[in-house]
Amino acid sequence: MQSIVANGYSIYFNEAGYDQINKSIIENKYSSIFILVDEHTNEYCLPKLLSNLATEISIEIIEIEAGEEIKNITTCLEVWSVLSDLGADRKSVLINLGGGVITDIGGFIASTFKRGIDFINVPTTLLGMVDASIGGKNGVDLGNLKNQIGVINVPKMLLIDTQFLETLPQNQMKSGLAEMLKHGLIYDKKYWEMFSDLSLLNSDDLDLLIYRSIEIKNEIVKQDPTENGIRKALNFGHTLGHAIESYLLETTTPLLHGEAIAIGMILESYISKEKDSITNEEFLEIKKVITSIFEPHSFSTNDIILIQELLIHDKKNEYGQVQFALLKNIGNTAINQSVESELIIASFNNYNS
Repeated sequence: MQSIVANGYSIYFNEAGYDQINKSIIENKYSSIFILVDEHTNEYCLPKLLSNLATEISIEIIEIEAGEEIKNITTCLEVWSVLSDLGADRKSVLINLGGGVITDIGGFIASTFKRGIDFINVPTTLLGMVDASIGGKNGVDLGNLKNQIGVINVPKMLLIDTQFLETLPQNQMKSGLAEMLKHGLIYDKKYWEMFSDLSLLNSDDLDLLIYRSIEIKNEIVKQDPTENGIRKALNFGHTLGHAIESYLLETTTPLLHGEAIAIGMILESYISKEKDSITNEEFLEIKKVITSIFEPHSFSTNDIILIQELLIHDKKNEYGQVQFALLKNIGNTAINQSVESELIIASFNNYNS
C-alpha cells in the first residue's frame, strides 16, 4: 500500500512506516523520545515498535490505564508532570501507541505541553486506524461528555501497522467496522456494498478496506480541515451515537464507541428516511447490514429522555440548535439538519421494535 499525503503530514503503512519514523527522528534532531501506551499496548505492541526504532536517543515509556474513562484532564495533568519530571523539552517527540483514546489524549498532551511538541500516531485498533488518529482532532472528555476539550493539530506522521490487529478482541474489531461502514454510507456507495456480506471477505480484503477508509476520511478532511462544511458529514451517526455513548458510560452497560455509533447510524438513517432523503428500501438495507454485525440494545422511555438532554452538548450545535448530518442517499450526505424531538423519539421506537 502506498503512503497517503494528508494536510501537513503523511500516512505510512506497515514496515515502510518504521523506516519513516527513524528518518523523522534523525531529520528533526529530537532530544528525547517518549512513548505513550496503555497496559494492553505496552504488553502486545510496544515490543515491536521498540525493535524497529533505530536510534541512540533516550526513550521513556509512559503508561496510562486503558479505557474511555481516563480520557480526561486529570490524566493529562499526570502525563504533563511526568514529561516535565523526565526533562522533556521543545525538541522532544511523543509517540502515541494505542487506540483512539491514546491518540486523542496523546495528541492533546503533545499539542499543549510547552505550547506544543511534535507527536507521531501509531494506532493499534481498527477504530484508531480508520478514524480516531486521522484528521488532527485531539482532545479529552468533560465528565461523561465526549471530546468537549481539545484542539485540531496534526501529527508529524502516522503509521498504520495492520499486524497490531491480530491482538485485538472481536468487539474492538467490530467497533472499528462501524466507522468504515459510515465512510461508505456518507461518501462511497460501492465501498458500502463491499460490507453487505462479511463472510466473503478475507484478511487481504481487510487491508484494502482499511486503506480505502483512510482515503475517504482524508479526502473529506483535506477539503475542510477545521470542520466548517463537508467535514461535518463525518458526524453521521455521531449526534445520537455520542449521546448514547455518554449516557451509557456511567451505567452498568457501557458501549464501545463504534457500538454506540452503529446504533446512531440506524437511528439517523431512520430520520433520513422520514425526511424523504433516503428510501425505505435503503433504510432497511442499512439496518439489516448493521444489525447483522452489532448486538441490539434496548432503550427505555427514561433512557431516551436523558439521551435527548445530552444532545445540547453536541459540538456541531449552533445558536442553541442541534445539528445533524443525515443521508441524502447511500454515498451522499446533507449537513446542518434540524430534527424535531418527536422524530428522534420515533427513531428510538423503531430501533426498539
